[in-house]
Amino acid sequence: MRRGTRQVAAAVTLAALAVLTTACGHDEAATPSSTPSGYADMKQKVDAAESAAAAADRDATSDADR
Repeated sequence: MRRGTRQVAAAVTLAALAVLTTACGHDEAATPSSTPSGYADMKQKVDAAESAAAAADRDATSDADR
């Protein structure tokens, strides 16, 4: 590849990266305060699993059936 061709290819690549970076940088959905889709459902499942684990732990440590 000739030197001039390499410089043009590098310039085109840098321009494409600059356009992509600029375009993706203004995405409203990418704000840190937004929550991913399905987050509420996932949190509910985690809370239920933690509650079940706590109930099993209480049951295992109780003296009611001994």
